[in-house]
Amino acid sequence: MMMTELYLKEESYKIIGICMEVHKILGKGHSKKVYGDALEYEFQKNEIPYNRELKYNIAYKDIILSSYYFADFVVFDQIILELKAIVGISSSEIKQTLNYLAASKTNLAY
Repeated sequence: MMMTELYLKEESYKIIGICMEVHKILGKGHSKKVYGDALEYEFQKNEIPYNRELKYNIAYKDIILSSYYFADFVVFDQIILELKAIVGISSSEIKQTLNYLAASKTNLAY
């Protein structure tokens, strides 16, 4: 059986490790902003390139729509990190993340 290489494997492991570190220290019950502030600290501390609340416009034919999306984080210029401070992920959150992928033209989101 042939195994395929994970896309952006090293970068993904770094992001997941940082997310687990933040969760280990803060635990559950905080707001999305608190987790975002902690992640931002960890990205800076670990010298991981990121943008916070990056705006994505939506192109339609030959115009840019007035609607837009904000990604919580874009890490390594290629990975969208969408934060959720909820008990479980529903199809609504999955659709939101897929919309961000389409608007950003990136290939990976967490």
